Parts: sequence; structure tokens; C-alpha cells
Amino acid sequence: MTEERYTQHGNNLRFGSAAIKITDVLEKVVRGGKMIAIEFTEAHKQSLHYERFYHPHPRVQKKMEALWLKSQGLPHREITKLTGISANTLRTYLKEYQFGGIEKLKQVNFYRPESDLVHHVQTLEDYFRLSPPTSINEAIVAIESLTGIKRSPTQVRKFLLARGMRCLKTGVIPSKADPDQQLDYKKKATQTRRS
Repeated sequence: MTEERYTQHGNNLRFGSAAIKITDVLEKVVRGGKMIAIEFTEAHKQSLHYERFYHPHPRVQKKMEALWLKSQGLPHREITKLTGISANTLRTYLKEYQFGGIEKLKQVNFYRPESDLVHHVQTLEDYFRLSPPTSINEAIVAIESLTGIKRSPTQVRKFLLARGMRCLKTGVIPSKADPDQQLDYKKKATQTRRS
């Protein structure tokens, strides 16, 4: 049985052939954190190296770059400086790799909140197709009465536009219009267009 020993050389602590910076270890201990120890196989190192350049999504490339640097033995401080990410983000990437491997790192999960109105889309579409609202305020009242959900005019406008419904500009017809004058106007307008 061979006996391995710790030896100190300047600011580094050596354990066998591996060197650890004393300041990094002390900083980690003082903050009360646990060091994340990950073993990388040669196949994973090669995969990380490939994906950091050739994956189609830039965020995944950055994840792969950070993990590849970790596999090369760089300390966290260096990795965060080289990749431009925070220490918390690096820890998130490391935990993703620990629990899901490279496939978990390839997932891009953006936070996209979903409106409560999504659950009532079909009901609202059917209602608005049968009786289109004349204004956004009328649509607000209809949505609130049908679903119990109150939304601002901007939110209702976005919701309706996303469903292919848009505001139509309408003209006002005078209440005391003369049908004979309207007919004469239509005849003159069509004649000028044809000429």
C-alpha cells in the first residue's frame, strides 16, 4: 500500500500529482459551500469539445464550453471569467451535468409564462366569432364575464391578435342619410374609377 501525502508548495496544496489552490479551498469552506466533484470520461470530454463548437444553439455551446473547461481542470473562477457567466450559473450547469449528463445540458428551457386565458381559448374564440366585439373595452367585458379573468386593454389586444382577430376600422353612417343621394354618389364613384 502506498502512502499519499499532502505537500505545500507556495499557494498550492499537492495531493499526489493534483494541485489545489489553498485560497480556493479556504474560500469555499468559509462560504460554507460544498465543492462539486465531477469525473469526466474521455468520451464525455470529446463530446463536450465537439458540442461547444457545433451545437446549433449558442446557449448550449456556452454550457459545453464551461463543462469542457471544467474537464480540463480549470478552477471555477477562471471558467466564469473565460465564459462570461456567473458562479451560480456555472454551478447550475455542473448540477445539470451531474444529474442528466450531456443530454441534460443540451436542453434549452426558457421561462415562458402562460396566460390564464389559454385554458379558455376555444370558448373565447367561438364567442368572438359569433359576436365580434366593437371595441377592446367590449372584449375586456366579454372576457371577464365568460372567464372571470380581468385583463388590461393591451393584454386583451395581444391575446386577440395571437388568435388571428384584429381591430377593424369602421366608418359611421349618418342616421338621416338620403338613399337617393347615396345611390347617386355610388354611381359617380364607380364611373370615376372606370375612367
